[in-house]
Amino acid sequence: MNTFQSTFATHLTAYVRLRRQLGLRFKGQEAVLQTFDRYAQGHGHQGPLTEQFARAFAFSDVDPATNTPARRYLVVRHFAEYLAIYDPSTPRLNPKAIRLRRQQPPAYIFTAQEIAQLLAQTTEFSRRHPLSNVSLRVMIGLAASTGLRLGEVVGLDRADVGLDTGVLLIQRSKLDKDRLVPVHSTTLDVLRAYAVEREQTLPADSEVAFFLNSRLRRYQGDNVAYLFQRLVGRVDLHSPRGKQPTFRSLRHTFAVHRLIAWHRAGANVQALLPALATYMGHVHYSSTAYYLGATAEMLGVAAERLGAREVDHD
Repeated sequence: MNTFQSTFATHLTAYVRLRRQLGLRFKGQEAVLQTFDRYAQGHGHQGPLTEQFARAFAFSDVDPATNTPARRYLVVRHFAEYLAIYDPSTPRLNPKAIRLRRQQPPAYIFTAQEIAQLLAQTTEFSRRHPLSNVSLRVMIGLAASTGLRLGEVVGLDRADVGLDTGVLLIQRSKLDKDRLVPVHSTTLDVLRAYAVEREQTLPADSEVAFFLNSRLRRYQGDNVAYLFQRLVGRVDLHSPRGKQPTFRSLRHTFAVHRLIAWHRAGANVQALLPALATYMGHVHYSSTAYYLGATAEMLGVAAERLGAREVDHD
């Protein structure tokens, strides 16, 4: 656990420890609290955790049109409830102050050409550390071909990658659930080639992580996200709203391309959605159903099929 520095440091440390003792992973929430701690420290905040201060933090250095402020506020509000036990001057924060937006923003869907451009940019990304170039390229390709989350990619250990079976073991993902993810034969070939290069670079291997960074250690998710944004900047990709796609966009891309392929094959997409949800590790069915309307191409294919059916019935 990282060290907190602000006036709330002692209670933040105890709060995170308590949540972990209750069996929660609490990684995302702790990251928000670390950001909150830096914000309080940077602003020299010494008073109680007020509604005004919590709101100011929630909207600091983030896009107000996203759900990030609401998620930040929720984490801080729960901490405030804990803090009030020890500091009676802590007010009850309004649970309706910042609401989550119901409508998700449109997902960025990469074309095959755009993914190829991103992969090509990794070739000479770091001349001093060629293995990290290969690691980045394979991680991007793996996410695009399987829809794995960034944390799932960097969390892979050598023992989790079945180079003989072509099956990945994803351990303790969302809500601490494990799942098995079969990969395509072409993806498996890439993973095998990477494993060979990895072993040649690090023959006496003491690092259990499958993907290695320039220091021959496991990547941190934030670092991969940053490197990915640099690649996106090189290719100069933007959504119609001007926002750059993120590593998570690879997951969106996989899901939409799979649904499009099923539509074009004439498959019963609604019946197959549970299978896709299981493969991607979705907790709720609605998370997978969201992709049904994610692109104009998807709607176009569906319209073509509907038109064909009407002709058949006439």
